[in-house]
Amino acid sequence: MSPAPFAPVPALSSLLASAGFARAFTLLVFATVFGATAIRGVAGDVTLATLVLGLCALGVGVLAARRREIELVRLAPTTLVLFVAWAGASILWSADPAASLGGWTELLAVSFLAVVIGHVRDALQTVRALGDVLRWLLGASLALEILSGILLDVPIPFLGIQGDIAALGPVQGLFGTRNVLGFVTVIALITFLVEYRTQSVRAGAAIASVVLAGSLAALSGSPTVIAVALTTGAAALALTLVRRLPAQRRSVAQVILGVGVIAAVATAYAAREALVAMVDARADFSLRTDLWTELLTYVAYRPVEGFGWFGTWSPESFPFAALNFTLGEKHASALDAYLDVLLQVGWAGLVLFLTVGALALARGWLVASERRSVVHAWAPLTLVALLTFSLFESFTLSGAGLLLLVVCAVRAGQSRSWRESLGLRMPPAPPTDAGPGVQGPPTAAG
Repeated sequence: MSPAPFAPVPALSSLLASAGFARAFTLLVFATVFGATAIRGVAGDVTLATLVLGLCALGVGVLAARRREIELVRLAPTTLVLFVAWAGASILWSADPAASLGGWTELLAVSFLAVVIGHVRDALQTVRALGDVLRWLLGASLALEILSGILLDVPIPFLGIQGDIAALGPVQGLFGTRNVLGFVTVIALITFLVEYRTQSVRAGAAIASVVLAGSLAALSGSPTVIAVALTTGAAALALTLVRRLPAQRRSVAQVILGVGVIAAVATAYAAREALVAMVDARADFSLRTDLWTELLTYVAYRPVEGFGWFGTWSPESFPFAALNFTLGEKHASALDAYLDVLLQVGWAGLVLFLTVGALALARGWLVASERRSVVHAWAPLTLVALLTFSLFESFTLSGAGLLLLVVCAVRAGQSRSWRESLGLRMPPAPPTDAGPGVQGPPTAAG
C-alpha cells in the first residue's frame, strides 16, 4: 500500500494549532517587533521586513489550523478594520504611492500579527510572553550600555547607543532613543507587576525585573516617562479603588471617574507650560511646538483625507520633506501620534483612530473593574500608557506601539462588543501554559 501523498499535512496542521507553537509564535513576534531597531541596525530593513512577512505567513497558517475556533466576525474590532481600510485607501491620493504602500503594508502586517496573538493566547499567556521578551531585551540593553559606556568607553553607532551610562545617562539601549526606551520600561513595569500579582513567575525574578526596568527608566532621562508614569500610576490607583467598590456602586463611580478624567485632561492642557517647566523639558517642548505649528498649516490644505498613510515619515516624500526643509530638522514623525494621523489621513482617519483607542480603553477598563483576576488590568493600563505617550511620540502608529494597541483592542473586543448580542458561540480556550501553578483564563476573558 503506497503512503498517502498528503500525510504530512495533518501533522503540520496539528503543529500549527498546538499550544507550544502558539507560545513560540507569540514570543517571536514580540521579540521581532520590540527588537526592530536593533535588527534594522545589525542586518538592515530587508532582513526586518523578511522576518515580519515570514511571521505573517506563519500567522495565516495558525489561523487556518484553528479555523474551527474562530468566528470571522470576531476576528478584529470593526473600528480597527475601518481605520486600516481608510489608511489603505489614502494610497490613492498620496503624493508618493509607493512609499505610502510600504507604510500601509507595515500597518497591515503588524496589526495582523497582533490579531493572531489575540486569538491564540489568553490574557495571562500574553502577559507572560511579553514579560519574558522584555526581560531579555532590557537585560541586553543594560549589558550593552555597560559595555559601551564603561568597559570600552566608545559609542555603538549602528545600535544608536551613545555610551553615556557612566554619566548616568541618557541611555538608549536597544530601542534607538531614550524616549522609546523610557516608554518600554513603563510597559515592562506594568507587565512585571501583573506577573508578580498573578504569581506567574517567581517572586525573585519579578522583583529583579522591576528593579531592572526602574533603573533603565531613570537612566533614560526621558522627560516623557514622568508624564506617562504619573498618568499610568493614577489610572492604576483609580482602577484599584473601583475594583474594591460593591457592584451596585461601580456605575456611579465610573461616571464620576470619567468626568474627573476629562477635567484633568483639560486642566493639564491649560497648564501645559507650567508642567513642561516642572519636568525641565522646555527646549524639547519648544522643538515640538514649532513642528506642530508648521504641521497644522499643511493640515489645512487637506483636512478630511490627509496626504496619505506613511506611518514613519518618508524623508523624500511630500509633505514631510517640505516640513523638515522649512524647520531645518530631520524629523521622522510628528512627535505626536494624533497630529501624525491628522496629517496623514485627515480628520476622518483621526476620528477612527481615536475611536479604536477609546473603545478599547473603555471595554478593557470595564472588564478589569468587574473581574477578579489582576491580569485583566494589564490591557487598560497599557492603553493608558500608550495613549498618553502618543501625545509626545508617534510610537503608536508603527512597530511595538501599534502591536500593543491592536492586541489590547482585540482582547477588549472579545469580552465586550456588539457581537455579544448576536448570540455567537465563544471559541474554546486554548490549552494554557501560563506558568507554574497558574491556570490561564479563557481566551475571551482578556
